[in-house]
Amino acid sequence: MERLIKLIKNRSDIGGSARGSDLGIDALEIAAINRGSDYFNQYTFEDVKTHNETIYDKTQNTFAKRIEFVLEQCTRVSYAVKRNLEAHFFPIVLSGDHSSALGTISGIKTEYPDKTLGVIWIDAHADLHSPYTSPSGNIHGMPLAAALGFDNRKCQINEVIQETQQHWEELKNIGIEGAKLTPEHLIYFGVRDTEEAEDIQIAELGIKNFKVEEVRYKGLENCVERALAQLIHCDMIYVSFDVDSMDCDLISNGTGTPVSKGFDQYEIIAIINQIIASRKVVCVEVCEINPLLDTKGNKMAEAAFEVLEQITSSLILPFE
Repeated sequence: MERLIKLIKNRSDIGGSARGSDLGIDALEIAAINRGSDYFNQYTFEDVKTHNETIYDKTQNTFAKRIEFVLEQCTRVSYAVKRNLEAHFFPIVLSGDHSSALGTISGIKTEYPDKTLGVIWIDAHADLHSPYTSPSGNIHGMPLAAALGFDNRKCQINEVIQETQQHWEELKNIGIEGAKLTPEHLIYFGVRDTEEAEDIQIAELGIKNFKVEEVRYKGLENCVERALAQLIHCDMIYVSFDVDSMDCDLISNGTGTPVSKGFDQYEIIAIINQIIASRKVVCVEVCEINPLLDTKGNKMAEAAFEVLEQITSSLILPFE
């Protein structure tokens, strides 16, 4: 059965370090207009209510900033994703900061609790921190730790208050209780900016990271084939594309945490399209465009829209 595309617009930036990613969806829409594309008129969409006004509130949860509101936001995203999967839509989630990915993953697992989920995380960052290890307290660096159900207490540097601990446990249990995926079913592409606590976790858990130089040296198609082979026992795959996986020097600084020596947009298109060809992909997410930080006009959103438009054309396929 053919699945129709549904755009889920989540203009939330409260999990990030810099304000402005809430404008990323608008920047994508402007990029589409400037390309003469009617992309955003082709597909139905829904807007997820946000808590962006809480950026002005003082927070007591120093090591997980605004965690109570991120919890509510991720729960809203989870409901939206579950509801659209249930209605046989293919959800493309367009988000501000990357904390939303926990909501997306939770929504997928809530709808398909008996299916095994694989996650391909295209990002410059590992996003494996917890409130116990985070040097910044920004929750966009924590979604995978929550999805895996890991606190990494052995690398603890923060004394976390009870309120934060309680909300963190609630984050880990959005939708269905417990971990949403296992480490062997998580694969990175392009991760190159990590802290020691994350490096220890990656090594201990054996999480595969296809670095940019490896992809170029061994061949993009070969690396994606290896990734898919590792996920052979997964029933479904979620692809999360953070635009900071792209080279900030080559593309733009229009993202909250830009990192050099990344992919270009054509490599991202090729990676995602090959994953889509596996016919296991149930959801794609695009996040972390920040036009307020873009020193090249709207260049980051333009590159991200090129990715979005190209991969969407490959996405209308059946899923059993």
